[in-house]
Amino acid sequence: MTPPVPLRLGVIGAGWFASRRHCPDILRHPETTLSALCRRDPAELQKLAAHFQVGHCFTDYRELIHSGLVDAVVICSPHHLHYEHTLPALEQGLHVLLEKPITIDPGEGRRLVALAAERGLALVVGQNPPYWSHCCFLREQIAAGTLGTIESAHVHWVGNAKGVLGLEALPADLPGVVRPSLFRGDAAQNGGGFLMDGGTHLISELLWCTGLRVAAVSAVMDNAAWDVRAALSARLSNGALATLSILADSGTPAKRQHSLYYGSAGTAELRGFPFAVRITTGKEELDRREDELPIPPTPVANLVDCILRQGHPAMAGELAVHVVEVTQAAYASARSAQVIKL
Repeated sequence: MTPPVPLRLGVIGAGWFASRRHCPDILRHPETTLSALCRRDPAELQKLAAHFQVGHCFTDYRELIHSGLVDAVVICSPHHLHYEHTLPALEQGLHVLLEKPITIDPGEGRRLVALAAERGLALVVGQNPPYWSHCCFLREQIAAGTLGTIESAHVHWVGNAKGVLGLEALPADLPGVVRPSLFRGDAAQNGGGFLMDGGTHLISELLWCTGLRVAAVSAVMDNAAWDVRAALSARLSNGALATLSILADSGTPAKRQHSLYYGSAGTAELRGFPFAVRITTGKEELDRREDELPIPPTPVANLVDCILRQGHPAMAGELAVHVVEVTQAAYASARSAQVIKL
């Protein structure tokens, strides 16, 4: 049964990221209300509640899930808690917007996807590409055949994430209502290093935009237990070869990304930040800046569309699981110095 509007949303793992992204999006959306917050730290929880004017607060996620106060939950907890928090929410009949990665363990991710489908519930995973205009444009161009068959792809990101990784002091002027927790600096909580965090967005870009999957991967890292730098080589499902790299301790604070997609009929070049896409074929050249492109729905809007209008997650749950499979295979390759087949 479709719940009444406005949909009542609760946030589990209410913290720095949720206060920057999902909580404001919930308050801006005409069909949602922010009904409850959950965070283990009572003082930080009250700070968030006061800022967003939320009356129902919990330090135990189980109490929120069983409170009857929400129709859906947004889960922004540390990665190792995603399965623990999402499973009972789905079992309780709640729709879920889950931050990336879907889980650390691919098997657990598959179980969540299967349970959501069995119960007829929305499970939206917050990988960035479907919610970024430049990625949507690139995906549309590839799907339309503008590039022909993808033959080679290269995705590279350089930035400085040392603050959130716990390697240096965080800037005093970070956006958000509360400061970030430093779970990303703990391999057990994060599920690895930066590849499992920001790196999953790059893997998602490669696979979501092309519609391909990874058949085999090899990787080198500065530290296979907890990486800050990683480079991957992959064979894709159509036989194309791809490379992907991340460097999260750059000496310059500016984030830089460069992606190239070579096809049998043309080339796509993506540069950021800010993002711009150039499509080159033998017939024409298209240049698009992100501020010239349509703005995609937010993850919250995607969740609402799934609940109220029988929409679909912008990124299929099966692909979100495959992203984790690729990430874990890369870690296995870095540890063993072997090519890992998927």
